[in-house]
Amino acid sequence: MLATSYLVDAIGQRHPLANKADTRIVSLVPSITELLCDLGLASLIVGRTGFCIHPVQIVQAIPKIGGTKDVNIEKIRKMAPTHLIVNIDENEKPTVDALVEFIPHVIVTHPITPMDNLDLYRLLGHIFQVEKAATKLIREFEGASKALFEMNAFKSERVVYCIWQDTWMTVSQDTYISNMLRMIAWQTWTPKDAKSRYPVFHWNDQMAQEIDRILLSTEPYRFNESHVDALERQTGKPVQLVDGEMLSWYGSRAIEGLQYLATLVNT
Repeated sequence: MLATSYLVDAIGQRHPLANKADTRIVSLVPSITELLCDLGLASLIVGRTGFCIHPVQIVQAIPKIGGTKDVNIEKIRKMAPTHLIVNIDENEKPTVDALVEFIPHVIVTHPITPMDNLDLYRLLGHIFQVEKAATKLIREFEGASKALFEMNAFKSERVVYCIWQDTWMTVSQDTYISNMLRMIAWQTWTPKDAKSRYPVFHWNDQMAQEIDRILLSTEPYRFNESHVDALERQTGKPVQLVDGEMLSWYGSRAIEGLQYLATLVNT
């Protein structure tokens, strides 16, 4: 018998089964919007953020309600949602608190490791009564995880994962991104005095001595090959452009993300 920890969300709330006949979902999390669609729930989504861009052909028909941090509360109110899905990292607490006032069910998510996706699939599969679709994703994730583990040929490296420039920002070691990279033995570098999960940093000689590789993510900042060339000349370190969606999007995208990890060690 499966453990029941998946029956509660990231803040310990236990959610009742949704009545599909009148369920109306607003998702403020791009990767969750994609997951809901892959679970066969697209018809129940009445609102999404402008950053909820996958699956492209499906989400185009779903109304936008702003960004992940600047939503239009009155527009959401008029949608009369029964369920709101948010994430601790991506959404502002004051905004969520305002939405809680009129949305009956608010599901809070906060995956920190790739394996947290399994409980995420189970949680949403259970609430919205699509356990069969959730089980399919679980099997696909476990298969991708096993294939990655069986490669067993990873070289440990210290990498700095850049998500922004002007000012430069990276990720702390307790983030989903860092835990994804840890699956191929890449440890993320962070400033010694960092207090934020996404700390600011500055390039210097001492830092360069502490890292083996620089990773430039394609999101949220749109790094490209010109940034790679410039930073290689500046630092003398190997610089690699990486797909930010593959490394930071949990949910169903994580399955493809595990497969993507395997390609990084060969580049």
